Amino acid sequence: MFMGEVVGTAVLILLGDGVVAGVLLNRSKAQNAGWVVITWAWGLAVFAGVLASVAVSGGVAHINPAVTIGLASVDLVEWGDVPTLIAGQFVGAFIGAVLVWLAYLPHWAETEDPGLKLAVFSTGPAIRNPGMNLVTEIIGTAMLVLGVLSIGGLAMGDEPLAGALATGALPVGLLVVGIGMSLGGPTGYAINPARDLGPRIAHFILPIAGKGDSDWGYSWVPVVGPIIGGVIGALIADNVFG
Repeated sequence: MFMGEVVGTAVLILLGDGVVAGVLLNRSKAQNAGWVVITWAWGLAVFAGVLASVAVSGGVAHINPAVTIGLASVDLVEWGDVPTLIAGQFVGAFIGAVLVWLAYLPHWAETEDPGLKLAVFSTGPAIRNPGMNLVTEIIGTAMLVLGVLSIGGLAMGDEPLAGALATGALPVGLLVVGIGMSLGGPTGYAINPARDLGPRIAHFILPIAGKGDSDWGYSWVPVVGPIIGGVIGALIADNVFG
């Protein structure tokens, strides 16, 4: 269970943050490819991450603390398993971010803007308004968790979550594409605390030339917002499906 989350989340971040690096960093052949490329690649990253997690663990494939906590809030996950799952997710997110740093190692020095370097690792708002940025993350993550449970066709408590996620991996990836295109503009759609905080810690630790500040003042938004949204999405699904 732990290793499945480590591997799945590492794949998620390697492919997800990897496309952001490709689009933003100087002298990358994908530079300036744009938002559509980023949103599609993140959707495929979710698809690959879920499949990798299932392949390793044969079971749970959350790769997102907001999903884990949301499902635990409606008794689809044992609370005793939550710390193990979340620990795996954060470890995997950090590993994935380090791999992105290595993959693009020559490009950091070629990129002058520290904001672009931080954007490879973590999200930031287009308009800094923490209250409304929080609302955006809540809405996006609620849609994610509600969508995951809808795609899985779960009758609450009757079907194993892992099986639903495994068979619905591609639709979940497409859901993330839709969320990114429709709701990603204001905040960059973290919708996953590990996806944002793990790589932000990597940005803080790694020796990236001219990297600037890690923007810790904003870092709570993409953690708290997705957790609240995950619980709301799960509660809505519980009432609809239950």
